Amino acid sequence: MGETITYKSPFDGFEVPAYHARPTDARRGGLLLIQEIFGITDHIRELADAFAEDGYETIAPAFYERLEPGFAADYSQEAIAKGVAYSQKTPWDQVAGDAQGAIDLLNPPAFVTGFCWGGAATWLAACRCDGLSAAAAFYGRRITELNAETPTVPTILHFGKTDASIPPERVEEIRAAHPDVPIYLYDAGHGFVSDRRADYHADSARLARLRTLAHFANNGGGKSSA
Repeated sequence: MGETITYKSPFDGFEVPAYHARPTDARRGGLLLIQEIFGITDHIRELADAFAEDGYETIAPAFYERLEPGFAADYSQEAIAKGVAYSQKTPWDQVAGDAQGAIDLLNPPAFVTGFCWGGAATWLAACRCDGLSAAAAFYGRRITELNAETPTVPTILHFGKTDASIPPERVEEIRAAHPDVPIYLYDAGHGFVSDRRADYHADSARLARLRTLAHFANNGGGKSSA
């Protein structure tokens, strides 16, 4: 369904490639979709296509392109280690700039969602980027690094109750600092939206998706946007 596009990042002028999926029916809005540590995988493309089917023109940038062009990892331990290393080598200021460049391509209303590392990057975009109407972050372990920053748009968070990488006390840190941000907990582990992961949980993935789409709809996502 989608195509590869490129755009210039406001951070440094780098030409960022991205997967771009257009709605096949009436447009509800635009969506920045932020990858996991694994890069622009088939899973991310499938998510983008699914959101496009729901009416959201979706852009999924390759945030690690400066480090390894075309990076798309499997779920082996070696791949996880590489993805973690790339996430640590990608500064938040650069992420915010790359995100802003993608948002600027989307006619409003524009939204953002992301998974794993992308969940924290979603929080970052909700705090720093202009032109967004709402955000939904999935199991963003590193949100606590950004806990001093506050989203400027309505934001919801999704976490798995049995996520070993995000213990309950870390979620409570976020809740204590941002009591007005809705946090949804699911009977699932980390990566529960991805059917490629051992922790995939279909019911939780479905419910989190419904809540995300409702959140976007309640904040400007409607039929026949420009």
